[in-house]
Amino acid sequence: MAKATPSLAIIAMLSLMAITYWSKAESWGNTVDTGQQKTTTLQFYFHDIMSGKNPSVIMVAQAQSTSKSQTFFGGLFMADDLLTVSQDPASKIVGRAQGLYGSASRDDLGLIMALSYSFTDGIYNGSSISILGRNAAMQPMREMPVVGGTGIFRMARGYALAHTVWINFTTGDAIVQYNVTVVH
Repeated sequence: MAKATPSLAIIAMLSLMAITYWSKAESWGNTVDTGQQKTTTLQFYFHDIMSGKNPSVIMVAQAQSTSKSQTFFGGLFMADDLLTVSQDPASKIVGRAQGLYGSASRDDLGLIMALSYSFTDGIYNGSSISILGRNAAMQPMREMPVVGGTGIFRMARGYALAHTVWINFTTGDAIVQYNVTVVH
């Protein structure tokens, strides 16, 4: 009977460790700690809504020629977009993307993005990442740099892969899937 006690203790300890680990994991993100640095992968959906009574994006400035340009060249937009766990706008909100982007290309829909992705859910609550770079919006997959962060993402660097999963060309509304890898 004395041999059974250490085995039960080991099983109980392993079970407690597993419960502790999984209770800290988020369905939309995972962090791996290598001892010197952490790598976090995040997947979320960005809802860029220009239409309706309560848009999340508005044009704040434009050049005289912007309205004549097929790429909206010279247009500057301010955004406060929801970030969710799925492409369904009613799914769980995990944060907001706030900042600005502008149409910086005369030849294609090339945006310059300067956005802070602030998280409000789980272990990432109160932390953010900053993305600053070119977004070739009509390409199936785009890569943009993560240039910093706050909270648990302090001193972050990495990249974001963006893929448009839905777009309405009449209104400009779009839903974009983001897969982000951050080293911090």
